[in-house]
Amino acid sequence: MYADIKAIGERIERESGFVATLLSEIDKVIVGQQYMIERLLIGLLANGHVLIEGVPGLAKTLAVRTLSRAIDTGFQRIQFTPDLLPADLIGTQIYVPASGTFSTKKGPIFANLILADEINRAPAKVQSALLEAMQERQVTIGAETFPLGDPFLVLATQNPIEQEGTYPLPEAQVDRFMLKLRVGYPSREEELLIMDRMSKGVEPVASPVVSPDTILKARDLVTEIYVDDKIKRYILDIVFATREPSEFGLDLSDLIAYGASPRASIYLSIAARAHAFLQSRAYVTPEDIKAIAMDVLRHRVIITYEAEAEELTSEDVVQRILDNVEVP
Repeated sequence: MYADIKAIGERIERESGFVATLLSEIDKVIVGQQYMIERLLIGLLANGHVLIEGVPGLAKTLAVRTLSRAIDTGFQRIQFTPDLLPADLIGTQIYVPASGTFSTKKGPIFANLILADEINRAPAKVQSALLEAMQERQVTIGAETFPLGDPFLVLATQNPIEQEGTYPLPEAQVDRFMLKLRVGYPSREEELLIMDRMSKGVEPVASPVVSPDTILKARDLVTEIYVDDKIKRYILDIVFATREPSEFGLDLSDLIAYGASPRASIYLSIAARAHAFLQSRAYVTPEDIKAIAMDVLRHRVIITYEAEAEELTSEDVVQRILDNVEVP
């Protein structure tokens, strides 16, 4: 087993060099936001969709666009608005009078990287149109089903739901996102650099430095990263503590309405592997789990009205679980 881990580690050393190249190219455009950039890479390597939440002006859209340009692959930005229709997203059938038949016009969803900008400004019908594409990697138009390309990744941005004109995403759709990120303001030094860089009249643009094949090969390698049985049990302890907190000595039952779904266990394992890959490691440690757990769980733990009355968030609840579940 140790020989296998060593062999995987040597392969990671050889094949993970593109990460530094990709980060260097992104840094030419994005100042700071290392947490967001790293999580976007984890989503890319783990083949999981990413939801990014933050107030306008924090470079959410720019970060996703820059990532897509640095990877030489198909990209579509879709601006979600209250009047958007499902056909505007996935496509529709058009009647051709000359032949008396219907032809299919594919929508912008047929790309490798999809930027769903301000996803929570569109009504539920449009948000639900994404479900099949996100989960099944296919789209049904009329009676035909069309497979989507590989890689296919939805990177969605949303404004905080307290803002005017926003709709809460359906729980079924939120659960399809592997990670939910919360993006904050840059530091004073970072904002000074942003101001200098963006006020010159010419916005910097990333160049393609990585091919989609490189990403797909890296994904295959990520799946081979070793996860010990103790780490697997640790993942299950964290997830089950969101469902039955009393069994883990946690007084959280009155604060949690619904715990995390089985997708949380699956995604936590996959995302932890991707996190280990970025650290050039061939095995997952408890630190990998703790580093990524909040992003996997914050949108899967539904709190009660009592928790809201105490001004607690799902993040507060998840943090209590991470602080108290025994680490192997």
